[in-house]
Amino acid sequence: MKILFVCSSNVCRSPFAEFVFGRLVEQSPVLSAAGIEVGSSAVFNRSKYIYPKAVVSLEREGFSKEAVLAHKPAYKSTDKKRFEEADVIIGMSKIHRILTPHKYRDKFVTLSEAATGKYAPIPDPFLYPSQNEYDKVMSVIKKYLTLYAEKLERELAPAAPSGDGEEKDGAAD
Repeated sequence: MKILFVCSSNVCRSPFAEFVFGRLVEQSPVLSAAGIEVGSSAVFNRSKYIYPKAVVSLEREGFSKEAVLAHKPAYKSTDKKRFEEADVIIGMSKIHRILTPHKYRDKFVTLSEAATGKYAPIPDPFLYPSQNEYDKVMSVIKKYLTLYAEKLERELAPAAPSGDGEEKDGAAD
């Protein structure tokens, strides 16, 4: 399964999601065994560098500065292969669906909907002046990523045997 996280510029929200969700996949025996691949891209702006506040947030999450700075923002028109190969495209708000190339919109879901089934837009932290405000948005993303990972684990986990070899139907003998 290939998961592509998208946001406006691929410098704040979607790279954070790529890094954090990638780690959740690595740490989960179920998700790692499923061969889940994680990537990110932009659907609006073409950017060259990850945002400095994103670097700080990801360092606080335990990622090395070198690994974070190695992220090169991708963009929909120059990154068509990721959109084509993605099984699911996860955006931060409904505007990202509109900005996703039309032929891939059937694969699109917002992060909140993927995690909980309910829509809640994730604001663009780029607009917040302080690192503290920025990190609050990242904590919301992390919460949804954790919920989504747990949901996928439940969906992908092999069914547990009942233990006695007989099916239980609730009927008395």
